[in-house]
Amino acid sequence: MAKMVNDRLRSTLRANGYTVADLADELGVDAKTVQRWVTQGRVPHRTTAHRAAKLLGVPAHWLWPSLEKSSDNGAASEVVNFYPHRADTPKQLWLDLLLSVRERLDILSNASLFLPEDNPESIDIIRHKAANGVAVRICLGDPDSDTIRLRGWEEKLGEGLVGRVRMALAYYRPLLGAEGVTFHLHQTTLYNSIFRYDDQMLINQHALGIYGYMAPILHLRRIEGADLFDTYMKSFERAWEESYPYVPKDSSSR
Repeated sequence: MAKMVNDRLRSTLRANGYTVADLADELGVDAKTVQRWVTQGRVPHRTTAHRAAKLLGVPAHWLWPSLEKSSDNGAASEVVNFYPHRADTPKQLWLDLLLSVRERLDILSNASLFLPEDNPESIDIIRHKAANGVAVRICLGDPDSDTIRLRGWEEKLGEGLVGRVRMALAYYRPLLGAEGVTFHLHQTTLYNSIFRYDDQMLINQHALGIYGYMAPILHLRRIEGADLFDTYMKSFERAWEESYPYVPKDSSSR
């Protein structure tokens, strides 16, 4: 019986710039063996699988679910990981994903103040990436909008969220007008904050009355034939269509 193609492995190789031969060389195995992993769905020995997964930056059981004795058949094929709280997400993951971007970086959030606070080099990295050809879109909440004020009260922050958004805009302001960066504001009621890094995505889900750092994070990697990643991208595009360029008040009257 013909084996199924391992789309997860194939897309992960592509996303990391690996060929079948490259991975085979790194692992010290025959290229035909790796080719069978991809095209015939063969599963490597557990030790080899974990070595390969480490090189590719994903869990071994995500590439080869059968390695897990208790496989979760209901798990979406594009889900790399799930964190019950944003605070549980490794800070290094945010930085590693940012450093890995080659083509597209999209940020949709109310404030995203934690990004530059946890990794102060993030703003300079984004500016460098944009200057070297990465298309960057940043869309943060309009601090003067009723939407942000309402969200603040829903999170029991009162006017605190407005203040956090203004502080975030101050952090991100060096990106305003930078080559390759498009900076917008929105008045959208967000159900998720979306952080897209090429074919990977971190989604900070929103829950009524729950602080952002306590809400869950979903880590996705786009693969062919699945649509979860694309579903969230459609949500991003809808919010982007309704957003507008960020023009600081102190520059609008000049």
